Amino acid sequence: MRSHGFILAIFIAIAIAYFYPEGTQLLPLKTITDIGIALIFFFYGLKLAPAEFKAGLLNYRVHIIIQVTTFVIFPLLCLLCIPLFEEGLRSDLWIALFFLGTLPSTVSSSVVMVALAKGNLPTAIFNASLSGLIGIVATPLWIGFILEKTTDFDFLEVLQKLFLQIIVPLAIGLFLQRYFGKMARKYGKQLSLFDKTTIILIIYSSFSNSFTSDLFNTVNLEELIKMVAIVLVLFFSVFFGLAFFSNLIGLNTEDKIAAQFCGTKKSLVHGSVMVRVIFGNAASSGLLLLPIMLYHSAQLILVAWFAEKYRKRDLEKTGI
Repeated sequence: MRSHGFILAIFIAIAIAYFYPEGTQLLPLKTITDIGIALIFFFYGLKLAPAEFKAGLLNYRVHIIIQVTTFVIFPLLCLLCIPLFEEGLRSDLWIALFFLGTLPSTVSSSVVMVALAKGNLPTAIFNASLSGLIGIVATPLWIGFILEKTTDFDFLEVLQKLFLQIIVPLAIGLFLQRYFGKMARKYGKQLSLFDKTTIILIIYSSFSNSFTSDLFNTVNLEELIKMVAIVLVLFFSVFFGLAFFSNLIGLNTEDKIAAQFCGTKKSLVHGSVMVRVIFGNAASSGLLLLPIMLYHSAQLILVAWFAEKYRKRDLEKTGI
């Protein structure tokens, strides 16, 4: 229910942005969200639990499957979608889709769903955390690789912002983890609320810029339906592809659950943050978030349904 509440808050923020985009001028939202982004990654480093991270370290087959799926297979599947967009590499909608494909997995919801489905929890914690760390570098690298070929994208400027806003706060958080890590994990729910509040502000700001520039008037209903269909096909292709490959190499059910649930997830938090870091206040930032929000909503509903299915199967086997 908390996840659904967050989704509802996102759509409320978009509605406010549509009817009242001038709100970005009343508050220094750019400064607020820039500070918020730095704090998100500072707390992310602070909350990483070394013991839980080490617990899943040795399950290398599952780690490789999840990380390769997240950062190689997913982007390649999005590249295969280029013919579906008239402008190809120059299509804002395709760039938004590709941006989704390059994002890391979620942390909290992946772990919660794996726990619900009775999967391998230490492996899920390890991979969700590792994915977030890899994504800090992998997402900008993929985006830079594509955009430098089609636009005047300044990758060095992005790297500088990435270093100052994400890597430095994360490193400080990791360093201070031994002193304040327990306290940060104790107040994890409050810190999660801070993360979500920052994301809501970024979404409001991004969509306000897009609505002010009339960018969404260029997206018709047919394109929106096409994007929803592509997002769903991507999810099911990866989800059932991971199931097939897990069975092929003989993973047990617990590892298979971890692979499927962590390998299909894409992080709205990282997506919202990376949009701000990579694209700044560009008018297209709201449009870039569109596939991420569609996918995020779909993944929560679908993965929750599959998790309940796995859980019921486990209960039936134990006779409960």
